[in-house]
Amino acid sequence: MATDTLKSEPGAGGAPGALRRLLLDNGALTALIVLVIALSALSGDFLTTDNLLNIGVQAAVTAILAFGVTFVIVSAGIDLSVGSVAALSATVLAWSATQHGVPVALAVILAVATGVAAGLVNGFLIAYGKLPPFIATLALLSVGRGLALVISQGSPIAFPGSVSHLGDTLGGWLPVPVLVMVLMGLIAAFVLGRTYIGRSMYAIGGNEEAARLSGLRVKRQKLAIYALSGLFAAVAGIVLAARLSSAQPQAADGYELDAIAAVVIGGASLAGGTGKASGTLIGALILAVLRNGLNLLSVSAFWQQVVIGVVIALAVLLDTVRRKAGATPVAAGTGGPKGRQAVTYALAAVVTVAVVGATSFLHGGSSSSTNPRLGLSLSTLNNPFFVQIRAGAQAEAEKLGVDLTVTDAQNDASQQANQLQNFTSSGLGAIIVNPVDSDAAGNSVKAADKARIPVVAVDRGVNKASVDTLVASDNVAGGELAAKTVAERLGGKGKIVILQGQAGTSAARERAAGFARGLKAYPGIQVLAQQPADFDRTKGLDVMSNLLQAHPDVQGVIAANDEMALGAIKALGSRAGKSVQVVGFDGTPDGLTAVKDGTLYASVAQQPSQLGRIAVDNALKAVRGDKVEPMVKVPVKVVTKDNVAGFSG
Repeated sequence: MATDTLKSEPGAGGAPGALRRLLLDNGALTALIVLVIALSALSGDFLTTDNLLNIGVQAAVTAILAFGVTFVIVSAGIDLSVGSVAALSATVLAWSATQHGVPVALAVILAVATGVAAGLVNGFLIAYGKLPPFIATLALLSVGRGLALVISQGSPIAFPGSVSHLGDTLGGWLPVPVLVMVLMGLIAAFVLGRTYIGRSMYAIGGNEEAARLSGLRVKRQKLAIYALSGLFAAVAGIVLAARLSSAQPQAADGYELDAIAAVVIGGASLAGGTGKASGTLIGALILAVLRNGLNLLSVSAFWQQVVIGVVIALAVLLDTVRRKAGATPVAAGTGGPKGRQAVTYALAAVVTVAVVGATSFLHGGSSSSTNPRLGLSLSTLNNPFFVQIRAGAQAEAEKLGVDLTVTDAQNDASQQANQLQNFTSSGLGAIIVNPVDSDAAGNSVKAADKARIPVVAVDRGVNKASVDTLVASDNVAGGELAAKTVAERLGGKGKIVILQGQAGTSAARERAAGFARGLKAYPGIQVLAQQPADFDRTKGLDVMSNLLQAHPDVQGVIAANDEMALGAIKALGSRAGKSVQVVGFDGTPDGLTAVKDGTLYASVAQQPSQLGRIAVDNALKAVRGDKVEPMVKVPVKVVTKDNVAGFSG
C-alpha cells in the first residue's frame, strides 16, 4: 500500500519523482551525496576529475572485499578473515611467480585457489564443525596472517610485472582498480539477484531453519557462500599488491572491519536476509570519500578516526530510522512516504551539519592560503618516535610560515599510498614521506614525480623511485652500535635476547641486519631467542615475559625501539639495569627517562625532532627550486647515563 501511495503522490512521476524515490529507498546514497556536497564546499581540491578517480581507486580494494562479505552477511554470517586471506593470496602469487618460476597465469590461479580454499575451510568449520562464524573466521584471520609471514619470511615480495599492471591506468587516465571493482560488483549483483545460490543466501539469512525444512541444503550452501567470500578476498589482495608493486605480508590489516562497515552502511543487516551489491559499493565509497576529504582538509590524523566513526554511525542511523519510519503504520502519524521523506531529509541534515561543523572546526589548513603547502605522511603516530618527527616538522613549518598537512598511515602501506595520492591530486608544493615500506611507496612517489611535485623521504628511503632528498639516520649502523653497546657492557660474553620490530617493515629489517652484523664481532655473545614485538610496549612486555619462562638466565636485551625496551623492563622488574642490561633504539623521551633512572642501560638515539625539522627545510628548498643534497644524514648517538643529561634529542 505504501508503494501505491508513493506512486500516486503529486509530482511523484517523472525524473524528479524517481530521484526522490531513489533517495528515500537508499539512505546510504543520500548520505554519500550529502558528504560529497559538504566536502566540495569545504575544499576546492575535492570535486576534480583526478581526485574523484583517486577516490575510486582508494575504494576499490575495500569494495571488492565487501562484495564477498555481503554474501556472508546476507546469509546471517560474518567473515573476519578476508583481510588476512587477501594478504595470503597475494603472497602466494608473488612467492610462486618470482621465487619459484611458476608461470604468472598459473600463479594467479594458485592465488585465487588459496582464497577459495580459505573460504572452504571457514565454511566447513561453520557448517559441519558447528563453530560460530565469529570464532571460525577469527581463527583463520590469525592462521592466514601467520602463513603469509611464514611464506614471505616477514619481507615484502616483488610482484610480477605483468600482474602489477592491474594497478596502472588505461589510456593514461582510467584506473584499472576501478574497472576491476565495477566488474566484481556486477558479478556480485548477478550472484545475489539472478542465481540459485543468491536466493539461498537470502533464505538462509531470513530463517535458516525454514530454509532447511523447505529442502535447501544449508550446509553445502554455506560452503559455497564462504568460498565466494574467499574468492573475492583473493582478487582484492591481488589488486592491492598490484597497486603497491609488492606482496606485503602485513597488507590489508584491519580491512575486514572496513569491509563489514561498508556492507552495513550500504543497508545490509547483520541479522541477515537483506543487502545488495549496489549498497555495499556506496558504503565503500562513503569510507573512501571521508578519508580523502579529511586528508584534503588537513584534519588532524587523530581526529580523523573520530570524525569517520561518528559519520559512519550517523549514516547507519539514517538508514535504520528511515526503514523503521517506512515500516510504521500510516495511522501512527510517522509512517508512509511522507514520514520516510521527513526522517530521511532530517537525518541527512544532521549528517551535513556534523560533517561541515566538525571539519570546519578541526581542519588546520586552508586551500586559499598563499603560504607554501607541504604534506607529511608518517608511517604511524602510535609511536613516540614518529610523534617527535611530527613535532619537529610542525615547529619548523610554523617558524617558516608553511602550511603543513600531517597524515597517519597506521603502519598500513596501502593506506599510505592513498594519502600520497591525495597529496598529489591536491597539488601540494612538496611531499614528505616516512614510508611504511620502502618498496610499497615507490608507485605513489613516481606519481608525485610525474606531477612535478618534489618528494622528501624521512627516516626511511623509497625504493624504485627517485626522491629529491633522503633525511635519515642509518638504521643498520644504529643496529651495529646497539649490538656493540650491549656486548661490551657484558664484557664480550653473555646470553641475550632480541626483540624485533614489526615483521615486514624496512626499519625492522635494517635494524635486525645491524644487530646481526654487530654481534659477529663478539662470538662470546649467545643469542637465546629473537622474537617480533611489533614496536609496541605492551607486546614487548608480553613477549619478554614469555621469553623469561624459557630463558630465565638471560643477561642482556636488544630491542629495535625504546617502546619494546620499556615493555621488556617491565617484564624484568628489579632485574632491569642490574643483572640484565637492556639497550633500546630511538632516544624517545620515555626511553631517555629510563636511561636516567638506570633501568635502560642505553638507547641508540636518532634525534627524531631534528629529522622532522630538516625534512621541512629541504622540502621548502625544493619548492623554491634551490639545490638540495640527495642525502642528509642525521647522526645516531649512543646515550647512556653518563651523557644523557647533555643530550637534547
